[in-house]
Formats: sequence, C-alpha cells, structure tokens
Amino acid sequence: MACPVQFLCRGIRTIGLVLLYYVFSIGITFYNKWLMKGFHYPLFMTLVHLTIIFCISAFTRRAMQFWTGKPRIVMNWSDYLYKVAPTAFATALDIGLSNWSFLFITISLYTMTKSSAVLFILFFSLVFKLEEPNPFLILVVLLIASGLFMFTFKSTQFNLEGFIMVLLASFIGGIRWTLTQVLMQKAELGLQNPIDTMYHLQPLMFLGLFPLFLYNEGLSLSSSEKLFRVTEFSPFVYSLCTLSIGGLLAFGLGFSEFLLVSRTSSLTLSISGIFKEVCTLLLATKLMGDQISALNWLGFAVCLCGISLHEPMLNSKSPELELPLLRQKGDEGEESAADEYDDEEQEITLH
Repeated sequence: MACPVQFLCRGIRTIGLVLLYYVFSIGITFYNKWLMKGFHYPLFMTLVHLTIIFCISAFTRRAMQFWTGKPRIVMNWSDYLYKVAPTAFATALDIGLSNWSFLFITISLYTMTKSSAVLFILFFSLVFKLEEPNPFLILVVLLIASGLFMFTFKSTQFNLEGFIMVLLASFIGGIRWTLTQVLMQKAELGLQNPIDTMYHLQPLMFLGLFPLFLYNEGLSLSSSEKLFRVTEFSPFVYSLCTLSIGGLLAFGLGFSEFLLVSRTSSLTLSISGIFKEVCTLLLATKLMGDQISALNWLGFAVCLCGISLHEPMLNSKSPELELPLLRQKGDEGEESAADEYDDEEQEITLH
C-alpha cells in the first residue's frame, strides 16, 4: 500500500506545482496586456517589478540567514561587474522589450513569437559550445521557423512594430538564457539558489533598463496624472497597487518554475510549458477576442512539434550540458540545482 499511496501523493504534488506555475505564468501575461490598455509605460512598470523582486529576494535572504544561521553569498565587485552584468543587461532588455510589445500586439501573437526564442537559444548554445552540433537541429529550426511564418501569415491582428519588438526580445532572450546557464553552472560564484540569483541580478537589470526608460518614457510619465501629477489620491493608490501586483506575479513566476523543476524534472517544465502556451492561446481567443485562423493554428502546431522534437535531445545530454531554463522562454524566473534546494528546504519552508 505504501507504493500506490506514495505514487498518488507524488502525482498530486506534481499537479499542484504545475497549476501554481500556470497561475503565475498565464496570470502575468494577461496582467501585462490588461495593464498596458490604460497604463502606457511598460518600461516604468518593468522597473517597478524589478524593485519589488529585489526587495522580496533581500527579505527572503535575510529570513533564511536568520533561520539557518548560515550567511548568504555576497559577490565581490569584480565578479559582479564582469560575470553577472552581461546576464543582467540581456535579461533586462528581454523583459523590457517583451512588456513594451504589449502596447502593439495581441497575446496570441506574443505567445507564438516568443516561442521562436528556442531558435536563438540553439544558436547561442552552439556559439558558446553548450550544445553539440547535430544535423537533427536543422529539422527543429525549419519546423519552428515555418510554424512562425504560418502563424503570422495574413494575420488580421498583425502589427509589425510589436512583432519586431518580440522577435528582438526573443533574440536577446537567446543570449540571456545561454549566459544564465553559464552563470549558474559556475559553482564558485555561489548563485545556484534562485533567491541569490534574483537578488544579484535585479540592481544591474534596473540600471541597464533605466536609461531606455528615461529616453522613451521619462518626460511623458513625469507629466502624467496617473503618478506624478495626480489630482486625487485614489487613482495614485490604484496605480501603485496594480503595479505591485505585477511585481508579486513576477517573483512568484520565478520561484514556481524553480519549485516545479526541483520537485519534478526539467522535462516536466518542458511539457507543461507547451500545454501552457496552448491554454494561453485558448484563453486569449475567449477573453481578449484574439482572432486566430485555421492556418494560424496549424502554424502553432508545427512550431510546437519543433519544440517537442528538441526536448528529447536536451534530456538525453549529460547534466552539465542541460539548460533547464531553456524550456520556458517567455517567462521571467530563475532556477537552480535541486540538491541545494532540498538541503535548504529542510531548514526553512519558502512556499
């Protein structure tokens, strides 16, 4: 009886973690689109989210240190600027451009275009020699590229400016996740725990995105009645609350990804990520009125076939060549090795 009960408990736990991941991942996608309808400052929104994630990470680190009595990792300036900064800047641009694109495109086009990030991740993985050249990759690339073309072909809600933004974000995302893998594989840096990773990344991400915010949104936001020239107090509080909700969703997304991988496997995150994209498109057609033709759905299916074919290749590799975070490109979280989390979870519960 012990084995069936244990299997049932493991299944219930996996389903719970997948649903938690879905809530944060799908939630932040629709939240960003909803907020951009009335708040046209995506870069400022991103900066607020980064600040909230940093504050929560700092508080969590302090709580973990107080509870366990073990000091958390603090990087020296040399490693911080030369090894962490490239990852932070790439991450900031990826997230910033992705949020910016919601001003122009639908959720369905965003979801589909961000799925193409695996093409750029493959490219940079080969450049950084994190993945071995394989003729089978040509089939994967052709399926994903042709699927993206079919999805955008004669789309009635296609916007070129937003599409270029998401495509550029996907390109930068390829750099981002490749650098993230390199960063988290360096054991001497001590950033295997996602809380420590998020804590060290957020300040540099903020600094990297701030000049772009000043150039594009600084003047208009300073004269906006939503924040700095409010005539009533209640709209100001409403704006702060709605922005804070996004920061909580962003932090929850990163940690739910890590929990899912550490408690199950990266393959579980891969498969659940594919179904999550299908759920996102279905919800976009029902809730947001996105129009998707039969050809667009066929293109989406072709793209998912390419992504699915790439998964067995990743999971057949040795652990040092695996990139757990590669499975979910449109999301903003960090993961780390399961073993370290298992040790720390015995000392403090972080749910």
